[in-house]
Amino acid sequence: MKYLLALYDDEKQWMSLSEEEMGEVFAAYGAYSEALEEAGAFVSGEPLEPTHIGQRFRTKDGRLVVQDGPFSDTKEQLGGYYLIEAPDLDAALDWAAKCPCASYGVVEVRPVWEM
Repeated sequence: MKYLLALYDDEKQWMSLSEEEMGEVFAAYGAYSEALEEAGAFVSGEPLEPTHIGQRFRTKDGRLVVQDGPFSDTKEQLGGYYLIEAPDLDAALDWAAKCPCASYGVVEVRPVWEM
């Protein structure tokens, strides 16, 4: 079964890291991605650009409305994701616990609705 690991963290904290600290974080994610691949659990995953670059679209009163980011004053923002293959929720939760984001942010685990 597929699971989405949605990675939430504080963009402001990320932007305040030194180049060396960013390198350490990238290395941790590289090792994590490699472990997922070696286990055959990796399907896909990408980091996302900061929220101020994003846009939302919705229909209001019959008109398309575009809202530029950032979208809300929350502590954490969606910073990236992994789509993984796992035999069950417990295995997906084990992978989420190993994700670098789990040590400083939030990892939301959602089963993919297979239709």
